[in-house]
Amino acid sequence: MTTSDEVDLIIDAWARVRPDIDFAPLDVFSRLRRISRRLDRLRADAFRHADLEIWEFDVLSTLRRAGDPFQLSPKDLVAATMVTSGTMTNRLDRLMERALVERHSDPRDGRAALIRITPAGVERVDAAMSLLVQVERGPLEVLSAQQQAELAELLRILGAEFA
Repeated sequence: MTTSDEVDLIIDAWARVRPDIDFAPLDVFSRLRRISRRLDRLRADAFRHADLEIWEFDVLSTLRRAGDPFQLSPKDLVAATMVTSGTMTNRLDRLMERALVERHSDPRDGRAALIRITPAGVERVDAAMSLLVQVERGPLEVLSAQQQAELAELLRILGAEFA
């Protein structure tokens, strides 16, 4: 059983005025866009509860995932978060002001720096991740575990088209 949603209404309206166009792509991408916007709000709320901005979570979680000693070069952070080096410099300065990361000299190259997450940063990003997983689990409960796995695989295939 399929239920109608706002995307169906939009497509139906367009189909009435432009019956010459196949609107099938909108069935997928309009829904993805709407879900993405709602997910952005859900994530922003979860991060706000952990006293983090989305960009702060991105940097801190990248460092946390790096494993012990939870440090990376600024260049590695730029590549992982897909921002410019200037943006990353600004973000790292702001995170250092909040004592969530520290800058250290790279022992292999004294001219280079390594960015390490602080214990406060670990605590903050761990809390945010725990809350994020909890709140994102809710909307997925309408799908079985098998449906979730199938959806993840379909999205992985579709995402490869945009890489």
